[in-house]
Amino acid sequence: MKLFIAGHQGMVGAALVRRFGREPGVDLLLRTRRELDLTDQAAVAAFYAAEKPDVAIIAAAKVGGIHANSTYPAEFLHDNLAIASNTIHGAQRTGVRRLLFLGSSCIYPKHAPQPMPEDCLLTSALEPTNEAYAIAKIAGLKLCQYYQKQYGVLYHSAMPTNLYGPGDNYHLQNSHVLPALIRKFHEAKQAGHPEVVAWGTGSPRREFLHVDDLADACAFLLRLETPPDWINVGTGTDVTIRELTETVREVVGFSGRIAWDASKPDGTPRKLMDVSKLSALGWTARIGLREGVAMTYASFLKEQAAGKLRA
Repeated sequence: MKLFIAGHQGMVGAALVRRFGREPGVDLLLRTRRELDLTDQAAVAAFYAAEKPDVAIIAAAKVGGIHANSTYPAEFLHDNLAIASNTIHGAQRTGVRRLLFLGSSCIYPKHAPQPMPEDCLLTSALEPTNEAYAIAKIAGLKLCQYYQKQYGVLYHSAMPTNLYGPGDNYHLQNSHVLPALIRKFHEAKQAGHPEVVAWGTGSPRREFLHVDDLADACAFLLRLETPPDWINVGTGTDVTIRELTETVREVVGFSGRIAWDASKPDGTPRKLMDVSKLSALGWTARIGLREGVAMTYASFLKEQAAGKLRA
């Protein structure tokens, strides 16, 4: 099987390379952003035509946290729409038999029922702070659904919850909450600061999935003969941001105080995936949150020592 992993240098893509790199009979097809600009329709079409992969996993995306999504909504919508359109349309035009598109839990409404089932999609308004990204991911999901309906190709989607793990982005403004906390607590510990400031009230509840668990779920889904059009991938459990913050502080070993800046936005009150469909099919996550945070902090230290930290 010739497998194209779009976005293989990102956190998710790298996990997919680790997972499928050990699969017998899988020939990985990889391109850096310099080698292939996925927002360039002609370049993507030429790539597909020349390489003819059997299967594609679309893990490439422009990603970021609340600050980045709120500051650059036009780029988040345009770039992610272009990536989805070019990779899915180009795959169908050149005979790629199977494609797995990776989306996000933010596709579901801000006030979706908790936990969020797949069928609550498009039932009410999205969370404004990441609406642009969500719209692009919904478009990708629907493209897969309609290409399968119209052309009979096996194109389907997976919607992971909040992800973390090796190779994450640790930028203090543009990263997600977990890697930002790891960096904040590490730097405060190193500098001997008495306090770390955390955003919001700490009351929202979030679910976190280690990226290696997601990669394993993708391998599982690609083995299904008749997968759902889209399916949630998560742990089925959540914690408050305050609980997460305390866990990260303990793992990093920071002994100072935590100050909560309630002037910063909390975002969606709760985001928990209903993973009953995936569980019924036979897959569940294996890496617990504390274990995963410890693994990620160890990776953070290695990446920092090697000068490869994304920050």
